[in-house]
Amino acid sequence: MTKKIVKPSTYLTEVKALSDRIVKAQQPIRILDAIKWDDNIKQDFFKNKCKKPPAVTTEYYQNRHLGFDPDEKRDEFYQIERDLVRKLGQLNPLSVIMRRICREYQDVVRMLEARGMQTFSNISQELYGSSQDVFHVGDPTIASLGSMMEETLSQLLQLDFLTEEPKTINAVDAVTILNEKIESMFPGDGLRAMISDGILADAAAGTDYIKLRADASFNMRDLRVLEVHEIWVHLGTTLNGLAQPYCTFLGKGPPSATVTQEGLAVLMEILTFSSTPNRLMRLINRVRAITLTEEGANFMDIFAFFKDKGMDDEENYTLSSRVFRGSRPDGLPFTKDLTYIKGFVLTYNFMRLAVSKGKPDRIPLLFCGKTMIEDMKVLVDLVEEGTVIAPRFLPPQFRDLMGLSSWLSFSRFMSSLNFRQLEQDYANIL
Repeated sequence: MTKKIVKPSTYLTEVKALSDRIVKAQQPIRILDAIKWDDNIKQDFFKNKCKKPPAVTTEYYQNRHLGFDPDEKRDEFYQIERDLVRKLGQLNPLSVIMRRICREYQDVVRMLEARGMQTFSNISQELYGSSQDVFHVGDPTIASLGSMMEETLSQLLQLDFLTEEPKTINAVDAVTILNEKIESMFPGDGLRAMISDGILADAAAGTDYIKLRADASFNMRDLRVLEVHEIWVHLGTTLNGLAQPYCTFLGKGPPSATVTQEGLAVLMEILTFSSTPNRLMRLINRVRAITLTEEGANFMDIFAFFKDKGMDDEENYTLSSRVFRGSRPDGLPFTKDLTYIKGFVLTYNFMRLAVSKGKPDRIPLLFCGKTMIEDMKVLVDLVEEGTVIAPRFLPPQFRDLMGLSSWLSFSRFMSSLNFRQLEQDYANIL
């Protein structure tokens, strides 16, 4: 019997066409490439014995072409936004989501135009958040939450038996190990690990690859973190997004999707027991550095902050430049590094609530692509109607909803207990 080919409806054809336009329009926009500092900035800083701020000015950015015309790019997204209303309607859920994405990319263009100015950091806060944001009325700020975690982690880092093993694996060997992991998890999908000289972090994920910095060193736990964080989450959600037949925008999320992405990746580290106190402290230190900069600290202050944490000057520079990329050494911060902790809290709370409301089947939909927590209710309807397909790839922990639901149920129960009272009651035991 010949299988009948079902043609998509006019509606789905329009959805795909508009979604494809968003994907194409954002392609030349490379935020991190547009704001990173050239290597000569670093070389000059070290020539000056780390005593003078990096020579980064507003003019420095203005002399670097973005790779697209800002006015034309903003107008392109505006025209897509107008066509979404004309063809899908103003209240259609997908129209609402895609129009929001168009407006967000217009903000991104404005942010990149304002590199080296205060407007850059203002828009950065709109896209990624500020250290002074709260999750709910009366809750601690992200900065306060970081300080609370720092107190516990500082005690753990003093324990000899929690010392991390030496980093003896070079980038070339690490690539070989990670490619074996990728092939076992995604056989035949063309994903790969590779060496790169152009990244600040030890590793970063792209569309179909994970890049390792050529001079970075690792231990086996580092590689496990990269496996679950970069491969399972970042490459996995990209793969699932690219498999979407109509909502192709899920294969390439806007900056706001970074919050969910990084939060899910950190949560994955913790669920798999891959993370370490030292790893979490590095994330908290980034939050603290952004907090200090929002309060008026400059590059040299942040460099000294990381130096006080016992890091060498090479790493101090790398971490400090992450805070000020796109800005000036005396300017406000680029706040993307808040997304790890902010996203973790938002994603973890979403999962806890999904279980407590008897809807744990919603949790795997986080992996449909580059999703946002705000869109999850709409995403459920889209999956049910077939406009979005369920994720093809899921980490083992998210395939086992019975185990995940049990863990989250106890998590919800334990969080309701008074921790300060527990400390007093257990004082004679610990």
